[in-house]
Amino acid sequence: MPTGDYTTINGRAEASFIEKKSEFIGYIKHTETDEEAVDFINEIRSMHRKATHNVYAYILRNGSITRYSDDGEPQGTAGVPVFEVLRKEGLTDVCCVVTRYFGGILLGGGGLVRAYSHSAKIAVDASERMIMCSCYPMEITADYNLYGRLTNILPEFEVKITDTVFETEVTVKLLCKEHLADMLTEKLIDISCGKAVVKKGKLSFENFA
Repeated sequence: MPTGDYTTINGRAEASFIEKKSEFIGYIKHTETDEEAVDFINEIRSMHRKATHNVYAYILRNGSITRYSDDGEPQGTAGVPVFEVLRKEGLTDVCCVVTRYFGGILLGGGGLVRAYSHSAKIAVDASERMIMCSCYPMEITADYNLYGRLTNILPEFEVKITDTVFETEVTVKLLCKEHLADMLTEKLIDISCGKAVVKKGKLSFENFA
């Protein structure tokens, strides 16, 4: 993945399981700021006021912020395992909260680590991943007799086609990764002998998953 590209999730997700009568509920949400992460943590806490623990971890791209909390569990048995799942999954701009309702049976340090790790992992697995790439929106306009020739080369450049408009000419709208945009433009102009019109928009991050 080129430098600057990153993986996150879309929206939010949750999943739960029971371990020795303790219920663990994992929640995960796309968050881009410290304030959004804290708001999400507080939301889950207010939903589960009677829970024994509301453990959390979050990773933010802006400012490279990472935070986690054991929320009363033995040090290192809860927040860190949740954080490690997010890190190993390569996620950023995410906040994960794991709620625990104690079932009366102690799990021990190793059991807690496994339970919180599993809670975070099943929440991650329930979410929709987004691979955010630095890219340009582009529009290619050409005569119909060039349409097939131009679209045949697009897979070489890993583009994501967003729309095709058929009017007096054909316009293909797509997203092209930043590091491939200039090469694609040159190729399109070359194979169309300069007859294709290529417009490049403003650089942004878009989902290529």
